[in-house]
Formats: sequence, C-alpha cells, structure tokens
Amino acid sequence: MKEIIKKNEITMQKSLDFLTEEYKSLRVGRANPSILDKISVDYYGTMTPINQISSISINEARILNVQPWDISLLAKIEKAIQKADIGVFPQNDGKVIRIVFPPLSEDRRKELAKKISLLAENCKVGIRLSRHDGLDKIKKMKKNGEINEGDIDFADKKIQQLTDNFIKKIDSLKEAKVKQVMEV
Repeated sequence: MKEIIKKNEITMQKSLDFLTEEYKSLRVGRANPSILDKISVDYYGTMTPINQISSISINEARILNVQPWDISLLAKIEKAIQKADIGVFPQNDGKVIRIVFPPLSEDRRKELAKKISLLAENCKVGIRLSRHDGLDKIKKMKKNGEINEGDIDFADKKIQQLTDNFIKKIDSLKEAKVKQVMEV
C-alpha cells in the first residue's frame, strides 16, 4: 500500500516537473536561455543541444547572446534557431548570435495566458488520473483481501492529500506565470 502511495506521488511530481519545463520554454517577451533548450544542431554527426556547444548569456532584458565555442557552428546554430519557429529572429555578426525578443502585444499576452491556463489544466487532469489509478489499485488490494478497511481509509486520505497539494502547486505556478506574462 505504501508503495502505491509513493508511486502515486512520483507520478504526480513528474507531471508537475513537465509543466515547469513547458512553462520555461514559453516565450514571454523576456530573454530566457531555456527557450533554446530543445533546439539541437548537427555537431560532427551528432544532434547536440545548443547549450552544450555554446555559451548563452542575457545581454539585456530582451537580448540573448549565443556564442559557440567552435565558430564554424555559427551558421548552423542560426539556421536551427530559425527553423525552431520560436518567434524570434537571430542576428549573426560573425562572432555571436544575438536574439532580440520583441515586446509582446496585449493580444499575444492574453493568448499566452490562455495557453498557460490550458497547460495547467492538462497537468491537473494528469494528477487526477494518477489519483484515480492509485485508488483503483487500493480497491483491487481490498478485493483480493490484502488490506483492511482502515488501511483503505488511510490510503484514500493520503492520496487525496497528495492530489490537493499538487493541485495547489500547479495553481501557484500558473498564477506566477500569468502574472509574468501580463506584466508590461
């Protein structure tokens, strides 16, 4: 029974971690190096993430600098960023790639806020599915006579507590991200 609760918690944490990563990859009008995390470049026959072959720094609030350690990769990195379609256009000066993040329009901010809410709701659905799965496994154990009624009540309360805690975490993450997006 304890292992079911622990597996449930691990699954819920993975859902929350996924949401956090999704939020990091959203372009919110500010320079954020993690927006490049999912972009890879062919580096001597191996697809390698940009952050492993270059130095990425924030120059100003809305400008990212990408400086590859191997200058011959400059053009490849520039093309990879363009192909990624993340809504920014890299500028190559021969040594460094500058990525300027334009300010977001009010409509785009509202769109992003909706997307943030949708991602949070999808994560909540995952949390609830995990809860449902855990409760089903516990009911199955009762049916097989492996646990008694008192253990079921304890497990139900524990799983519901986990669910409530993760839902609160999701809501606070969502609120913080929406606030960040709506700031001018």
